Amino acid sequence: MSAAVQKRVTNPTAAPVTTYLKPAPSEIAWGKMRFLITDRPSNASIQPYIEELEKHGARAVVRVCEPTYDIKALKEAGIDVLDWQFNDGSPPPPEVIKSWFQLCLTSFKEHPDKSIAVHCVAGLGRAPVLVAIALIEAGMKYEDAVEMIRTQRRGALNQKQLKFLETYKANGELRRLRGNVDGKQKSCCIQ
Repeated sequence: MSAAVQKRVTNPTAAPVTTYLKPAPSEIAWGKMRFLITDRPSNASIQPYIEELEKHGARAVVRVCEPTYDIKALKEAGIDVLDWQFNDGSPPPPEVIKSWFQLCLTSFKEHPDKSIAVHCVAGLGRAPVLVAIALIEAGMKYEDAVEMIRTQRRGALNQKQLKFLETYKANGELRRLRGNVDGKQKSCCIQ
């Protein structure tokens, strides 16, 4: 993945304009799930943001911070936008978690080749915690989920969010999305 997505103005008399997506979007894939964690785009960076989403096959964007950009271009590109705002630095409320699970189940069943993008302001707190919850709910250990996310997003998850994830009790809502994650075929045989 490139650290920056560059867009140049096509007008030859104008000076080149460069916009960047920093930090670079991070794809987290496990089992039948694919997520793209990003920071919040702006109206000025929405076109390179859409290009990055398309590169990763994102069919939806979950916005967990306050809306600050126009979603018209995303909708025109065929990308759904869901607003599930919750407090910065905090774990998500139960109603957001419930909606998140429903989106994951529906999206990965109906669109197995697509990803779900999720962003907060910097892509380091609220967005990674939602992805971690999905991984844990599908059967990954808390420590492994945190390590996987932090490998891709250095600095992700604050102490309050880590404590929440450490004590989070999964009930297997997303276990069907686990798939074949360890390279072994799962089978059942009665003799």
